[in-house]
Amino acid sequence: MVEVKTMRVKLTIAYDGTNYSGWQIQSNGITVQDVLNQALKNLLGEDVRTIGASRTDAGVHALGNVAVFDTTSQIPAEKFSYALNARLPEDIRIQRSEEVPTDFHPRFTTTIKTYEYQILNRTFADPTRRLYSFHWYGKLDLEAMQQAALYLVGEHDFKSFATESPDVTTTVRTINSIRLWKENDMIHIRVTGNGFLYHMVRIIAGTLLEVGKANYRPEQIQKILTAKDRRAAGPTARAQGLTLVEICYPDWE
Repeated sequence: MVEVKTMRVKLTIAYDGTNYSGWQIQSNGITVQDVLNQALKNLLGEDVRTIGASRTDAGVHALGNVAVFDTTSQIPAEKFSYALNARLPEDIRIQRSEEVPTDFHPRFTTTIKTYEYQILNRTFADPTRRLYSFHWYGKLDLEAMQQAALYLVGEHDFKSFATESPDVTTTVRTINSIRLWKENDMIHIRVTGNGFLYHMVRIIAGTLLEVGKANYRPEQIQKILTAKDRRAAGPTARAQGLTLVEICYPDWE
């Protein structure tokens, strides 16, 4: 009797989230995971269920989300990227496929995640960039935003920067770095950390935007953290400005 070997394949996935109701399968719209699972079914002739690393919201984009799936296929792991890209729509592309240990789990393995939020800061909106940035027409104090961001670096209880009643055991997270810079008329907010609460990066972006408008002082971030109350922080910035840049697995890699 020939032993059938099960292989776990890790996919690094880029997508434009505009036309999707987020990453994770749900009943109220088509998702990136829906489309990926169907492409795998078309390729392998069997139902394959992917496990994703990050559940991006509707309209949020990704350059390096991660998912895994198990298969007994004889297709080499590194060839799945080519085979799937031939079956996926143009707004979803596999950047890399590779074999990983069968016990590797994309969510329950230590991760370092990087997100970037983009604010288009000019008098009039640019329709060619409307799907990938949030437009703000008024003057923003970038230096004040940079000063405010420093208070968020390190390990903190980010309850004020999560949706009310978050479904997690703890709201303590570590932000390794936050970089803010401006290129021409685009402000970039790049956040790296060990994990993020639901809407956390978008609330950080919305709060830093309020600092830039001079509605909050930079040092007020300390009081917002201490409050542990969602009402203390700024608004949740719109989804289209957010991109999941990268997910790294330092212990595994």
